[in-house]
Amino acid sequence: MPRSLAVARLWLEVNSFSPVPTVLADFAATEWADGEAALAPFRGSPTELGAVAAFADSHPDWEVVVLRCGAAQPGGPMDDALFDSFLAEVKAGLAGRRWDAVYLSLHGALATERRRTPDLDIVTMVRETVGAVPIGASFDMHANLPPRIVELVDVAAGYKTLPHVDMDAVAAKVLRLLVDTVEGRIRPCGVLARPGRILHSHNMRTSDGPMRELEEIARDLCRPPILDVTPFGGFPYADTPFTGSSVMVYADGDRGAAATVAAAMADAVRQRAPQFAVSRPGPEEGIAQALAVAGTGPVAVVEAGDNTYSGGIGDTPELFRALLRMPEPVPSVFAFFHDPDMVARARAAGVGAVIEGTLGGRVTADFGPPVPIRGEVRRLTDGVFVNKGPMMRGVEVRMGPSAVLRVGHVDVIVSALRFPVNDLAYMELHGIDLAQVRLLAVKAKNHFRGAYGPVCRAFVEVDTPGPAGIDLARMPYRFAPMGDIG
Repeated sequence: MPRSLAVARLWLEVNSFSPVPTVLADFAATEWADGEAALAPFRGSPTELGAVAAFADSHPDWEVVVLRCGAAQPGGPMDDALFDSFLAEVKAGLAGRRWDAVYLSLHGALATERRRTPDLDIVTMVRETVGAVPIGASFDMHANLPPRIVELVDVAAGYKTLPHVDMDAVAAKVLRLLVDTVEGRIRPCGVLARPGRILHSHNMRTSDGPMRELEEIARDLCRPPILDVTPFGGFPYADTPFTGSSVMVYADGDRGAAATVAAAMADAVRQRAPQFAVSRPGPEEGIAQALAVAGTGPVAVVEAGDNTYSGGIGDTPELFRALLRMPEPVPSVFAFFHDPDMVARARAAGVGAVIEGTLGGRVTADFGPPVPIRGEVRRLTDGVFVNKGPMMRGVEVRMGPSAVLRVGHVDVIVSALRFPVNDLAYMELHGIDLAQVRLLAVKAKNHFRGAYGPVCRAFVEVDTPGPAGIDLARMPYRFAPMGDIG
C-alpha cells in the first residue's frame, strides 16, 4: 500500500499598514486551487509546488493529495472569513483518513485583522487533526515566527536566498527530511531562537551585506547532527507580537546541539543588526544621482516604500511626480500604477488617443496627492506573460489588462491588477526596449534585482512616503515589540 502525503499551502506576506485588505479575488488572480490544478501551473518551475510535483512524479510509492493551495501578492491583512474558510477546508480534507506525512508551504508573515499568528493557527489545527503524523513546513526568509512553531512541526526550513530562487530546493529538502522521518532514518527536533531584533528588509538580499554573511555562517554550522539552519530576517511591516528576526535549527535527535547552534546564530544576528539599517535620498536627489551615472542603458531608481513585494499598494505618487519635474528630461519608464479605471479608459480610447486624468493617490492621499496627467496611449496588453527567471522561472503571470501611457518624457505602465516588476518579460510585454531607456523608475526593492541586475548600470534607492517606508520607528505598530527595532 502506498504511503500518503497531504499538501496544503497558504502564502501571503502581509503589510499591516496597507489600507487595502487581501480578499479572495487577490488569491484567485495568483493561486487558489487544489489537486492537479494546483500543481500543473508550477510543474518544472523553481517553486515549492514545483518541488511537490517533482516529488509526486519521482515517488510512485507515495500518494500525494494536494488540498487547498493559495497564494496572493503581498498586501494588506487577509480577510478573516476567507482565512477561516481556508482553515475549515484543509481540516475537512485532513480529517477522516490516515496520513503518513503532511507538508505545509507557508509564508510565516501572515496576518488578519483579528488573528495575530495565523501561520501558527494553521499548524496548530493540522497537528490537532492528524495527531502524531510527521509534519514538515517551508517558510519564506521574511517569516515572523513564534517559538512554539517548532513544537508542532517535526521538520522545517526556510529560504536561504533573496531574491528567492531556492524555493524549490527548500521544499525538496523538507520533503526529503519528511520521508527520512517517516521511514525512521532520522529523529528531527527543532529549536527556534529570537535575537530580539526587528531588521530593515531593504538591505537583506543575499548577494552581499549582512544577510550574505549570516547565510554563510548558517551553512558552516549545518553539519551532523544538524539537519538545517535557517536565519529568518523577518518582515517588519507585518505588525504581530512576533515581528522580527529569528533562527530555526533542526537536528537529528540532539536538541542540545540544535540549541547551541541556534544561540550562536542568534548572536551573529544581533552583532550584524546595525548593518541592516539604511538611509536613502529623497526622489529628487535620487534622480540626480541616477542621472550622474554615465553610460548607456538604464539606471534603476527604486522606490521601496511602495514595493509590491512588501505589500505596497501601487499608488504612491512622489517618485512619479519628481520624474515629471526633473530639470533634465531623459527617456524614462515608470512602473507602475495600479489603476483599473485608467486602464479601462485607455482601452476604450485606443492606441494613439490622448487621455487626461490623474495617477497615484487613488487609494489614499496619505502618501501624496494625485498627479494630474495628459498622456498618449502607446500600448495595450492583456497582461499575460511567462516569467523568464531566475525567480519563478516558467510560471505564467496574469496581471490583468494594462496600458502604457506616454506622459511627457515618461512611459508609465498602468495595470488593472497589482503585480510586482520582478521579471524582464514584464518589460517585453509592454514593448519597453531597456537599451533605449535612461531612467527605469520602479516600485520594487530586492527581488527586482535578480532579473534586472544584469541589464541596469546601477541602482539608486529612494525614500518616499509609502506603506513600506524606511523609517520603522514611524510606523504605527500596535503589537510588535518596539524595543526590538534596529
